Amino acid sequence: MKPTKIRKRMMYTATAHLLSKQLGSHLSKDLKGKYHCKSLRVIEGDSVKVLRGEFKGIEGKVTRISTEKRGIAIEGIKREKLKGGNVDIYIHPSNVLITSLNLEDKWRQSRLEGQKPKTAKVAAPETKEVKPKEQKEASKEKPKEAKSDDKKAKSKTEKKETTK
Repeated sequence: MKPTKIRKRMMYTATAHLLSKQLGSHLSKDLKGKYHCKSLRVIEGDSVKVLRGEFKGIEGKVTRISTEKRGIAIEGIKREKLKGGNVDIYIHPSNVLITSLNLEDKWRQSRLEGQKPKTAKVAAPETKEVKPKEQKEASKEKPKEAKSDDKKAKSKTEKKETTK
């Protein structure tokens, strides 16, 4: 079977928690700097800007999220029906940029504030600390090596004495 068919089948037979992970979007530059992460799952109340497609450039709040349709509905983006009335248009989250976050959820807020910047750690001068277990193991290994060396030395001296 072709890889594209396998990928499509995996997407459409995915479980609910995997579908939820697919609804992530990139953060704007100022949010990246503030929270030290590139992307987040979009939730209702976030403000987003559409980057691609028919509605490119439109900004608005997320009104509804659909895992079935794999998209988000945004304020101001609607289509008129033939019989009258308006219908939400769902846009895939990969085509939008999150400009401001809805931080009403305490768990989400604490999670974001807990993120630390991923920078190269400065190597401090290393001091090797030996734990008590490692000391015991090291002390056990050294005598064994010494004993084997002693045995070799004894066997050599015994050979010399027997030959004399």
